[in-house]
Amino acid sequence: MTFSALQEGSMNSEHFSFAAAASDDAHDHARSLQHWKQDYEQLSPGRFSGHIEEVWLGNIQIFRERTNQIVHEAGFPWEGSRTFGIPLEADGEGWYCGEIFDRNSMLTLKGGDNLDFRTPRLLDIIAVTADTATLNDYARRIEGRDIEAEIGKQRIIQGTPEKAGELRSFLLTVLNTVKTTPHVLEHAAMRKALEQAVYGSLIAAIGNGNGNDAARPQHTSQARRQIVDRAREYMRTHIDEPITVADLCAELEVSRRTLQYSFQDVLELNPVSFLRAMRLNGVRRALRKADGVHESVADVAARWGFWHLSHFAADYKAMFGELPSETLRNGNLRRLAAPTGS
Repeated sequence: MTFSALQEGSMNSEHFSFAAAASDDAHDHARSLQHWKQDYEQLSPGRFSGHIEEVWLGNIQIFRERTNQIVHEAGFPWEGSRTFGIPLEADGEGWYCGEIFDRNSMLTLKGGDNLDFRTPRLLDIIAVTADTATLNDYARRIEGRDIEAEIGKQRIIQGTPEKAGELRSFLLTVLNTVKTTPHVLEHAAMRKALEQAVYGSLIAAIGNGNGNDAARPQHTSQARRQIVDRAREYMRTHIDEPITVADLCAELEVSRRTLQYSFQDVLELNPVSFLRAMRLNGVRRALRKADGVHESVADVAARWGFWHLSHFAADYKAMFGELPSETLRNGNLRRLAAPTGS
C-alpha cells in the first residue's frame, strides 16, 4: 500500500496487515483505504487533517477514519462486500445517502452500491467491511438469520444507544489489540475467534432484534438433552482444540439460540460459559507445561482463542484463584525444584 501523504506505519504478515496514515489533503486521503475507489471533495474552509487506521484479517477489513472538515465522499467499496460504520464522534450535521444520521446510527453500504456521504465538520468513525457471502453464511448457520433480507434497502440502521455503544467499544478493542499485540494474530485460533466475534457483534447490532427476540425454539426435553450430549462428546474428542460456539453450531447443525436454550435447560449454564471454562482449562494445562521462554502468557492465550487479554486474565483468576503469569511462574519453579532426571 502506498500512502499519499504522511506515512505513520504499517505491519504486514502472511495472516493479517495493519496500516496507519495521516494526510493534509482530502483528495489524497481518499486513496488511503485499500480496495475502495473513492473521491473526496473538501467543502468547508480550513486546513484539512485526516487520519486512518486499517486492519485486514481474513475476510474482514476494519478501519477507523478521522477528518476535521466537511467532506463529500463518493465512490464504492470492493465488490462482494458489505460495510457497516458507526460514528465515534461527530460535530455537526452529516448526510449519508440522502438521510441525516446521528451517533447511534449504523451506516451500511453494499459492494457495488455508490457511496454518497457528506460528513459533519468533525467526524471520527469506525467501520467493518466484510465479505458478504461469508457474513451471510455465518448469520444463517449460527444465528438463524437472513441479514441481507433484514437490511433490505436500508442505508442507515437505527440502533439503540446501548447497542451502538457495545459495537463501538468492541471494534475499538479489536483495533487496539491488533495495534498493541499484533504477534498474537499469528495463531490460527486467535484469528478465527476474532473474525467470528466481529460477525457476532455486527449481527447483534443489526435490525429490530429479529432472531434474537424471536420465540423460543420448540424442542422436547429429550431433544435438548441429545443436543447437549452431542456437544459435550464433540468437546471431549477435541479437548486440545480451542472450540468456539460457532464450531458447535456447525457440527450439530443447530442455531446459536437452540444451543443456548438446550444448555440452559439441561445444565443451567450457557454454552459460552461452558466453552470458556474448557478453554481456560486448556490454557492452564499449557501454562503449567510452558517454560516461559519460548511461549508467553499472551501466546498461549492466543493459541486458545482468547483475544481480549485483560478479560482473559480476569476470567482466569476468577476460575483458578491466580493470574496466568503466576501459573507460568509456579510451573517453572516446580521444574527447577524437581530432582535431576525426574
